[in-house]
This record gives sequence, C-alpha cells and structure tokens, in this order.
Amino acid sequence: MATAATGDDLKRELSCAICLDFFKDPVILKCGHNFCRFCICMHWDENGGDYGYQCPQCRTVFNKRTFTKNYLVQNLVAKLDDLECLGSSSALPKPVKVDGKCEHHGEELKLYCQTDKRPICVVCRESRAHRLHQVAPVTEVVNDMKMELKLSLMEYNWQKSQCVKVIAADERTKSEVRLKKQRLKEKIEADVGALVQFLLDERDSLLESLDAEEVATMAVLDDNLKTVETEAAAVDRTLSDIHSHISGKSSFENIAKTFNEVIQCKPFASLEPVNCQIEFTDFSGPFQLIMWKKMMHVLHTMPQNLTLDPDTAHPNLYISDFDTKVEEGRIRSQEPEMPGRFTRFCGVLALPEYAGGQHYWEVDVRDKGVWYLGVTTLSSNRKGFVSLTPSAGYWSLCLQDRLYANEEDGRILVADYWNSPRVGVYLDYDHGRLSFYDAVTMKRLYMFDTCFEEPVSPFFSPGKNDPGSRLQICHYY
Repeated sequence: MATAATGDDLKRELSCAICLDFFKDPVILKCGHNFCRFCICMHWDENGGDYGYQCPQCRTVFNKRTFTKNYLVQNLVAKLDDLECLGSSSALPKPVKVDGKCEHHGEELKLYCQTDKRPICVVCRESRAHRLHQVAPVTEVVNDMKMELKLSLMEYNWQKSQCVKVIAADERTKSEVRLKKQRLKEKIEADVGALVQFLLDERDSLLESLDAEEVATMAVLDDNLKTVETEAAAVDRTLSDIHSHISGKSSFENIAKTFNEVIQCKPFASLEPVNCQIEFTDFSGPFQLIMWKKMMHVLHTMPQNLTLDPDTAHPNLYISDFDTKVEEGRIRSQEPEMPGRFTRFCGVLALPEYAGGQHYWEVDVRDKGVWYLGVTTLSSNRKGFVSLTPSAGYWSLCLQDRLYANEEDGRILVADYWNSPRVGVYLDYDHGRLSFYDAVTMKRLYMFDTCFEEPVSPFFSPGKNDPGSRLQICHYY
C-alpha cells in the first residue's frame, strides 16, 4: 500500500498541471513550478500580454517569458518505465479492433505494417512479404495517431483564436471608420452650414466623397472578414472531426484518413486584420478656407495677417512693407545680437506664436527660385548650422529647383516643377498637423503628422545668393 501511494505521488509530481500528462521537454519557472515547454508557451500565447505572464499554479507574474530546461525532471520521466511502482499502476491502452480479417490467413488484423501502411495479421508478420518491414501493434499506432491529433487540436484551437482576434480587430476598425465618418460629417455640415444656400451643392459633393471613401474601406474590410469567417468555418469542421476521432467513435480507416488529411498537410491561411486608412485625411483640411477660394465673397473667415519679427532676422535679411516682406540684402545690417536671432541660416520668424487652435496664412513666392517655409518651436536652435528636421524643431517645405519636404531622414520630393505664385500653410496645432497647399488651386502639397510639445512660430527664408527676389506674407484685410 505504501509503495502504491508513493508511486501515485511520484506520478503526480512528474505530471504537467496543464495537460495532466507526464512532462515532455520539461521547463522550470522562476517560481519553482514545472510545465511542458509546449504547454506553458501555448498558455502564455493565449493569456499573456501587456500585463505580464502568469504562472498557472501560483499566479506569480513575470515581466517577460522566461524559463529554464529542467534536466532532472526530464531524466526522472525517462526512467519511469524502469520504476516498478509506476509500472504496476500503469493502465494498459484499450485495444483497438480493426474491422475485417486478413484476406490471406483469416486472422484478426492486430498489427500495422509501417512500410506498406496497412494493417496485417500475426501470420503476415512472419511471411516473406513483411519479415523485413517495420511492424507495430495497431493499438500503439492508433495511440500515436491520437497523440498527433491532440497536438493538432491545440494548433487548430490556436488558429481559431487567431480567427476570432482578426474578426474582432476588423469589427473595431469598422466601428472606428463609422465614428470618424460621423465626426467629419458633423464638421462638414457645421462649416458649410455657415455659408448661404448656393454652397449647399458643395457640401453635398463633399459628403458624397466621404461616403464613397467609407464604402471603399468597408468593402475591403468585408472581403477580409468573409475570408476569415470562411477559414474559421473550415477550422470548426476540422476540430469537429478531430474531437470525434479522439473520443474513440471512429473506425481505424476514418482515423487514418483524417490523420493523413490533417497531420501530413495542414496549410494555414495567412490571416491579418485590414490595415486601412481610417483618418480620412483628405477631409481634414480647412473646409471653409477651401470654399472661400472658390466663393471668396461669401466667407467671413479670412487668413491670418502675420508680421515678421525683425529681432529674429539674419543680419543679411532686409525686412520691409510693414514687416511683411523679406529679401536678401546686399549689405549686412548692424543689428544687435539677440537670443532668438538666426546667425548662419538666412531665416526669420513671424508673429504671433501659436500654442493651440487652427491657423492659416499665405505667402507670395512669385518669381522666387529658392525659399523655405514652415514652423519652428520657440526653443529651436538658430545659432550656427540649423538642422531643418522635425527632431530639431523644424517642419518645413523648400524650393530648390524642385519642391521638397524636409523630413527626419532627408528631403522628400514633393513636386518636380513649381509655378504657383502663392503657398498656403495650415496649422492644426491640437491635432499635430502642418499642411502646405498650392494657394491658387487649394491642392494639398504635403502634410506633417506630429505632436507639438511647445508653442511654435511661422518661419521664412528667401535663401542665399538670390538678391532682388523676396517672400511676402499675404494680407487680405
């Protein structure tokens, strides 16, 4: 009795708490508990995440997936067959009977020829046809097949969970699309509602475009959802077949057929949520200003009148026309050194400073071959070499033969040719967006998507070695 109890205790100690079977490739966690490597990895795949990884037994939480291979437990499990106490308590596998008898000898088909992949009788085993073949009892073969099907069951369950995650992600995206669309619809109606009746046709056109973009996005999402749901249905059918075979309700032929179909060829479809554009950036611009360019005499909101700040201007720059025009001078001015003055880059800031809200201004660049326009933070460097990158506090567009955006990793080509007389700059401080427009056609040229962490000021530069040409801030009132 004591020996049997000791054997049962040893079996419990050498069994995984997840699969309830003897350890396979055992690993030990920092809390001291052991699990099969495959079992703990599957458990963490399904239950781990942003809040850490938990031990299934003691609930200890780890910041990352970490464990160590337990060679001692692995060696003990390997020696279980040599322990008498476990051998006496081991349950013999339930015999599996193959339908029919051997057509040559009339005996029961108790063996399985691995070479010919078919059941045979004990007489066939001794015949010349199978004497040199690899043969095993049918019971062992069925148990091996069931073990493989159990592993496949875990894999298919994981695949099913992926299907559920993708469906949930796409459904959330659809909700976000509807919400974004609703908010933009309200903005469009509010902006256009400030105009008189003859602008209602323009509002309807904008709403139709927004609806068309939503329909196109929803079509992509619905196609992906249909594909995922089809894959989920196929997985459900396979799971049902596997459960039926594992429960022992199927014949050997059906188990073998499913085994060959499921185990030997199990191509999984690649499932990913749709990475679609839900920001509707084409509708994030200044609607009233765009319409004002088309119906100027109706709109009451006007571009802001900026003025250049002489205390920040490079000594080579000449400012005139009530602080709205800047050009490269032929003689260096003797202005006093100021903390915010540019010393090498031929730049100048404009007033006012912005720490929130939406703002728009236009700059006349006609007949100008070189220019820089944008915004910069109040604490950005203006002494010596100036890096015109977002990380240095500068967001800008420049013209040097071609039109470029000054991004973090260098210049990005915006247009090969530029001939418009005015550039519009739209700052949406709260949403972290800076957009540039061809101020004649109101076509957006480029948009920076960022996060402003301090107030910014507009900045301008007419470039170097281009005397006689100028930039001028446009005033409309």
